[in-house]
Amino acid sequence: MTSATGENFESLDAMIVRSAETTAANVRAAKAGIGQVIFGQEAVVERTLITILSGGHGLLVGVPGLAKTKLVETLGTVLGLDARRVQFTPDLMPSDILGAEVLEEGAGGRRSFRFIPGPVFAQLLMADEINRASPRTQSALLQSMQEGHVTVAGARHDLPKPFHVLATQNPLEQEGTYPLPEAQLDRFLMEIDVDYPDRDAERKILFDTTSAEETRPKAVMTADELAAAQRLVRRLPVGESVVEAILTLVRSARPGPDAGALSKFIAWGPGPRASQSLMLAVRARALLDGRYAPSVDDVVALAEPVLKHRMALTFAARADGETVPGLVAKLAAKIG
Repeated sequence: MTSATGENFESLDAMIVRSAETTAANVRAAKAGIGQVIFGQEAVVERTLITILSGGHGLLVGVPGLAKTKLVETLGTVLGLDARRVQFTPDLMPSDILGAEVLEEGAGGRRSFRFIPGPVFAQLLMADEINRASPRTQSALLQSMQEGHVTVAGARHDLPKPFHVLATQNPLEQEGTYPLPEAQLDRFLMEIDVDYPDRDAERKILFDTTSAEETRPKAVMTADELAAAQRLVRRLPVGESVVEAILTLVRSARPGPDAGALSKFIAWGPGPRASQSLMLAVRARALLDGRYAPSVDDVVALAEPVLKHRMALTFAARADGETVPGLVAKLAAKIG
């Protein structure tokens, strides 16, 4: 009896390990598939995948022409997600995103309202140049990003699962834009900077995108496999040293005694949602790297994209030439 029970436990453990190995292999294959289309943006691809594996939303910040839109399109194809794109403009209305009710006349002249879903009813939504829309329209995404459903005319409409928003923002042109409020910024698990590619990567871009046969992305995962990977991320064990590193880092990024001498530079800092985001992100990074438990190195590596949009500097700090990324690097060095 005991022997049989022991064998069952061993069999169950073996099944869990095989499932984890299969999921990890799928995730790495997805990363490789994206890398065949997006060149010179390894860190951006990795952080975007981490964001999605964590079940969160990402804000991509970079100048035009750095393949931000192409990255989102490629992600949708490779991960097997229903992807849609909305170009944010000053005249965009909330109903253009969420959808609206229309009055229809049926048989017998009976009239009724029918809800027509907007582009937010997708598994992967690209909000292109999100800061060009008015605050009223930006706020239309708040409920969907946090709650997974929208309310139109008093009726609740659930969004597909999984559901992710990847928004883009141009850091150069600020005229005629509406900066995202802190409450909405906090909904993004990461702020991901998209930089220029290096020379070799740009050479590869030249040949691949201007030849007769451009490389096309292929589906590597399905939405169900992605959902399984997201569940696995939440099951990965986290050591006490990693938990303490996350708590120490996030708490030191707030004004107060935990920040020590750097407190005078911090106007306001991240809340508990940053700790939650970092806890999920380090697990996802470990899985993407083929490991089944995160380390303190993962916390250090992801400190900047998780924290920098959740804190602000004092006037004295800006006058001294301090920057948020620089301050986060100093805080992360203390735990690394």
